[in-house]
Amino acid sequence: MSVIVQISDPHFGTERPEAVAALHEAIVALRPDLVILSGDVTQRARRAQFAAAKRFVDGYARPTLAIPGNHDVPLFNLFARIVDPFGAFRRAFGDNLEPAFENGDVLAVGVNTVRPSRHKNGVVSDEQVERVCRRLAQARDEQLRIVVTHQPVHVIREKDIANLLINHEQAIAAWAAAGADLILGGHIHLPYVRPLDTEARRLARELWSVQAGTAVSRRIREGISNSFHVIRHEASRDRGACVVEQWDYDEGGRRFIAGVGTRIPLGRFGQHPSPTRSAPT
Repeated sequence: MSVIVQISDPHFGTERPEAVAALHEAIVALRPDLVILSGDVTQRARRAQFAAAKRFVDGYARPTLAIPGNHDVPLFNLFARIVDPFGAFRRAFGDNLEPAFENGDVLAVGVNTVRPSRHKNGVVSDEQVERVCRRLAQARDEQLRIVVTHQPVHVIREKDIANLLINHEQAIAAWAAAGADLILGGHIHLPYVRPLDTEARRLARELWSVQAGTAVSRRIREGISNSFHVIRHEASRDRGACVVEQWDYDEGGRRFIAGVGTRIPLGRFGQHPSPTRSAPT
């Protein structure tokens, strides 16, 4: 079985030390095959903030797929924003802003949706959509296929519509047809799991939006606690199912606790399965 941890929007520079320590402890205990960091690693893309983030990642010593968020390009340093907007991110996490990870039962593909010319809105271009499709086409039958963006492709509150990834509908349709199972995102600090194949949007196959909250930042919204996701998947010829667990920070115990998981049957060849809820594992 592969275990994937998704953390998002830690906003180093606004991190809560007790939550950082608890997240480190949880990741070390889970020993995930992959940690996915879906953007807004820092609050203001400053060198010290990236250094803190890098120390955190180095501390748990697991494979990590990191993509930038809109906070990971300079806001006030206009020269750096124009000349080298991703320079600090590259120094911390490497030159590849759209990394991929693959093992026996997981394929994860990162997409850089940040545009320095925009303040916070993200964009996925036609070329990026096609690039991801080509990579998904190479996946093996037994692999769980994950696409990672920063801005959401699906929202559940009207006030978040403005935060939707630009060109998301084309991306959803194309990535579903190419075989994606999950699209992971962050940005709005609201965790949820929702199907993207609906009556209004009939897809070639099932596809799910998995949105993470803020992992360790004090910039929690509307009383929603710090959280992260754990995704579990065991390879099989029909790929079976994956389980997405939301782990929430317990203020009293100063640790993250697994909540109820969403079990997602992985449909193939036009099947459209429904999810079930499971107890914490």
